Amino acid sequence: MSDGIRVAAVDDVAPGEALVLATDLTGTTEPISLFRDDDGTYYALDDTCSHEDASLAEGWIEAGEVECPLHATRFCLKDGVPQCLPATKPVATHKVELRGDEVYLHPGVPATA
Repeated sequence: MSDGIRVAAVDDVAPGEALVLATDLTGTTEPISLFRDDDGTYYALDDTCSHEDASLAEGWIEAGEVECPLHATRFCLKDGVPQCLPATKPVATHKVELRGDEVYLHPGVPATA
């Protein structure tokens, strides 16, 4: 397993906000979004909704979920599973690690790993 990629300082993402991480930073083919829940916990999901081509980072973040701005499907930030229709497929999660005041991402490593 890699040591991860530094993607942000802890204060770069306010609670209830998200930051889209460019593919040239993550080394992935699709953008990944870094979310900070209301309680300050960080999560990373593939940025594109599994139902339609919409950026989840533009959605609403609350109570451990992000709501897609296009059709209002809510995805669990912990496991990427949709909580309601119209989406039926989960989005991929990525492991996030805090090291002091810095946030590291492990692209391709599920959050549960």
